[in-house]
Amino acid sequence: MLKLFTQTGWRFLWISLIAFVLDQWSKQSIVASMDLYERIQLTSFFNFTYVHNYGAAFSFLYDAGGWQRYFLTIVALVVSGLILWWLKQTERKQVLLPVAFAFILGGALGNVYDRIAYGYVIDFIDLYYGSYHWPAFNIADSAIFIGAALLIIDMFKNNEANELER
Repeated sequence: MLKLFTQTGWRFLWISLIAFVLDQWSKQSIVASMDLYERIQLTSFFNFTYVHNYGAAFSFLYDAGGWQRYFLTIVALVVSGLILWWLKQTERKQVLLPVAFAFILGGALGNVYDRIAYGYVIDFIDLYYGSYHWPAFNIADSAIFIGAALLIIDMFKNNEANELER
């Protein structure tokens, strides 16, 4: 069992745990200190705005009638299971790819917890320029974004390494 946590991608599950804990802590802090739809301006381009997201990214499917809660939960749990399985299969020499998947896993589980516990995801980070606002998001979404960015970097890095070997 110790080999799983030292010789496979599972050695990076601590990243998932930190992402999950920070996400849940930040959401509970927002819920405890703000009213729904309340906005606190922090800079000229950044607010805390407490909202409920009943859909997926960018509120996709937010008004689908409720079935999306179960669908998105199942999809996220299946993907999380696949990530755990994949992490278990990775070799110790791999670093960037399992780190990327660990970020994605922590973020996915943070949002799944919200969907199961509340029926929606708590979002509160509001970035904007002038009157244009990016859709509100949270720490879990940020972890997923970091993981996706690392996947892209790894793809280019491994592609260059493969070309050098030819």
